Amino acid sequence: MALDKNGIAKRIAQEVQNGYYVNLGIGIPTLVANYVREDIEVEFQSENGVLGMGPFPFEGEEDADIINAGKQTITTMPGASFFDSATSFSMIRGKHVHLTILGAMEVSQNGDIANWKIPGKMVKGMGGAMDLVASAENIIVAMMHTNKEGESKILKQCTLPLTGVGCVKKVVTNLAVLEVKNNAFYLLERAPGVSVEEIQNATEGTLIVEGEVPEMAI
Repeated sequence: MALDKNGIAKRIAQEVQNGYYVNLGIGIPTLVANYVREDIEVEFQSENGVLGMGPFPFEGEEDADIINAGKQTITTMPGASFFDSATSFSMIRGKHVHLTILGAMEVSQNGDIANWKIPGKMVKGMGGAMDLVASAENIIVAMMHTNKEGESKILKQCTLPLTGVGCVKKVVTNLAVLEVKNNAFYLLERAPGVSVEEIQNATEGTLIVEGEVPEMAI
C-alpha cells in the first residue's frame, strides 16, 4: 500500500539525528516536524527567519503572526528565535544547516531537482530553494513517485526547469526510499505492501535493485 504524505514525512523523520539543524521546504517536508523522535534535540529552520519550529498547531490554537516560509501557521519550541532574511540566508549559505528536506516535481538519476516552475503556469519565483540547493550538502526530497496521470517523476533527465544540479542525495516517495548515486537510483526500501516490480514500473530513471529490499519501518 502506497504511503500518504504523512507516511512520507514519518519515514523522513527517521533521517533526522540528534543535534541537527534542519531546513524544511514547502509542502510534505513541513510535516516532518510532527514525527521526529521526542528523545532527540533538533532545531528546525525556516528561511523566512525562524529557528526552533515545532509541530503544526491544533485547530483554534493558531497564531497568524507565527508562520513558515509557505505562510502556514506553526508553533515554536522553547528558546526559538526570529530574525531577518539576511541572517537566515547567511545561515543557509554558510552551510550551518545539516539537513535540507525539499519537495519536488521531478528528480533525475544524477541528482538534479526541479521543484519551482511548470512552464505556462503562474509562479511566484524560485524563492529560497535556489540558495538551499546551492549550499546544502545533505538534501532529501519528499515527493510522490508519479504524477496525477501516473507518469514517473523519478527520471533519467528532468523535463522541467531545474532548481539545482547534482545535489539530491536521497528521495523518499509514497512507494520507496531511493539513494541517488553513480548516475542511478538505488532502491533501499519499499513502502509496506508495495512490490519491487511496482516500483520498477513507476520509475523511468535507472533503478538498481540489490538483493532483498526491506519494507520501510513506519
